[in-house]
Amino acid sequence: MNRLVITPKTKIFDLLEAYPFLEETLIAQAPQFTKLRNPLLRKTIAKVTTLSQAAAVGGLNVEKMVNALRKEAGQADLSGFDHSNSNYITQKPSWFNKRKVTHTIDVRDMLHEGEQPVHEVLSSVKKLKKKEILEIIAPFLPAPLIDKAIGLGYQYWINEISEEEIYIYFKK
Repeated sequence: MNRLVITPKTKIFDLLEAYPFLEETLIAQAPQFTKLRNPLLRKTIAKVTTLSQAAAVGGLNVEKMVNALRKEAGQADLSGFDHSNSNYITQKPSWFNKRKVTHTIDVRDMLHEGEQPVHEVLSSVKKLKKKEILEIIAPFLPAPLIDKAIGLGYQYWINEISEEEIYIYFKK
């Protein structure tokens, strides 16, 4: 019997390892989740992405998504947990100036090749000087990366061009 308790902090990889039958339930929640069928993305992104972060990517209510998964797995509903950290900044901040973008990293090809861009991006973020801005181009919202940068004290802005083209800007 599976003992993994499904919470907003559960990693997608762990969820699908413990409950493979939940893949379709998860994918049905948001079209973006069909990428989980890609073995390369599943081995990289899914290992570091929590359900809370995935909900942000899919524009979903974390509690509803987690409870739907819990129901399918035979677990009771969760209620009252804090999911305030899934609201990311998408309104252009006053500090943003396109001319201050000093470096751009397009992670789309890296992800397609099965590489994990977190280390390269965080290394570039840490090299930022006071007024410099780093631009990241991604095919989906890289919530774990944004959470890590926030934890390190960096400012950010997410500019979603389309479901497949998202720009994230980081500033010291």
